[in-house]
Amino acid sequence: MEIVSTHNNKKAMRDFLSLPKKLYSRGDNTEDMSDMKKFLLGEHLLSKYFTLDSFIIYNNVKPAARFAITIYPNDSTAYLGFYECEDNPDTAAFLFSQAEKYCRDKGFSRIIGPVDGSFWQKYRLKINLFDEPPYTGEPYNKPYYFGQFKSNGFDVAEHYISNRFRAVDETYENEKYSQRYEEFLSRGYRIESPTADNFDITIGAVYDMITALYSDFPIYKNISKDDFCRVYASYKQIMDMSMTKIAYYNDKPVGFYISIPDYGNLVYNITPLKLPAIMAKKNKPERYVMLYMCVMPEHRGLGKALVYAIMRELTKNHCTSIGALARDGKVTGTYVSEEVNAVYEYVLLKKELETEKRK
Repeated sequence: MEIVSTHNNKKAMRDFLSLPKKLYSRGDNTEDMSDMKKFLLGEHLLSKYFTLDSFIIYNNVKPAARFAITIYPNDSTAYLGFYECEDNPDTAAFLFSQAEKYCRDKGFSRIIGPVDGSFWQKYRLKINLFDEPPYTGEPYNKPYYFGQFKSNGFDVAEHYISNRFRAVDETYENEKYSQRYEEFLSRGYRIESPTADNFDITIGAVYDMITALYSDFPIYKNISKDDFCRVYASYKQIMDMSMTKIAYYNDKPVGFYISIPDYGNLVYNITPLKLPAIMAKKNKPERYVMLYMCVMPEHRGLGKALVYAIMRELTKNHCTSIGALARDGKVTGTYVSEEVNAVYEYVLLKKELETEKRK
């Protein structure tokens, strides 16, 4: 086997970019090739925050695996991501041995992964329920990847879940949540959906709340408000505004719940040919994905009111939904648990390294 850097190597870069097409079907490939190429070239909007070194592994001259190491200034942890590998334990062992050698030579004390460059992109490893296509925003991978990580010395550092909820109709009522909703409204809170006209202002307010509350999350790295707004600007085109809610108190944003229709993998590698299917999903979704939720600490209990506001919208369209990627120990993973009919699981893994002081 051979490892080759993609740096200044057009063939290696092409093989790196094309490997997912060989491992996944058209229905479950979630990589945006254009975005990936920008990362490899250091031209992505977020590239200014880190250094990324990427490698392709050949087995009998054929592309068999790939990975990248992301390095942040003044951080003794290396982040392994963009991981793809054939179902071959020897190939995986070679990949991890090369990744660890690279990290030891650089003086890192641990490796965390999978992390595709940034907290603001894709991270975590899916470990169950591979019997259906990925939902939009899901960190999707081959079922055997978890075993490859564990067989090469990685331990689970964090665990996350996504709850799949059954569809509800106009007859559905949840007294506990409706009472919480009415309570907060009576106290002067407003819970509203953004509009296309105020979206840019709203996304700036979302940034302020996320940076205040998500900074204790593993692998969190701050980015500027301008870069955040530019990264998430595309959401304006794919959101159903009625399914996103912002809570205000004294006209100040104090919580949010962001949802989008489930487009599957249609919104990756968008082409003109995909646009009719994307618009059809937006206009008549079969399922919604609740991607992000945040409530400022001094407004305890507001989460249930936000959930109820979303539930009211769901009763109008009779859609199923997914509450995505709640970290263990966070209350968001317990909301409306009686309506859950499936639980997806994800992990973040780590490996401690014995190294000399980082160079």
